[in-house]
Amino acid sequence: MSRFPTYTIESAPAESMPVLQQLQQAFGLIPNIAARMARSPVLINGFIGLFERVHASSFTEPQIQTLLLTNAVTNASVWAVAFHTALALKEGVNAADVDAIRRGVLPDDGELAALSALARTLIEKRGHLSESDQTSFLEAGFSAEQILEVIAVVAASTITNYTGSVTQPQLEAQFEEFVWLAPAR
Repeated sequence: MSRFPTYTIESAPAESMPVLQQLQQAFGLIPNIAARMARSPVLINGFIGLFERVHASSFTEPQIQTLLLTNAVTNASVWAVAFHTALALKEGVNAADVDAIRRGVLPDDGELAALSALARTLIEKRGHLSESDQTSFLEAGFSAEQILEVIAVVAASTITNYTGSVTQPQLEAQFEEFVWLAPAR
């Protein structure tokens, strides 16, 4: 048996089952990464609580997907890049902007570029934003509160990105067209 099995609702630890049911309802499937995360009720329940708050933030779904895709690319999380590519496109993020983020460059859309830049900077600088980093974000029309909301999105996606790196979930068939390979380090 694998160290990190891909659980179903029926096979998951009892404390993880409600989250898997919730994800099944939200996405019409249990993402394989969550099915692996279910091994730890602490992890999956912490993740879902933060995930819910992120999606109830002041950001729109296209903005959230821009942040999540940027984070996945910055953390070189193969599964998460494919998943958030599909969701970003579904939420209406321009295909050229999605492609730019996947290549590690800023999207053409100025608002999305500011979000992407702040998220990438937070990850690369391990949370140490300069005054200039913050000012650039604010000058793009965002608020100081939203800087903190970006931190919440980075935290939520770090859980997913790190889980993907450690557990190596199989990519679901519907996301295979968005497969992404991390650049060599």
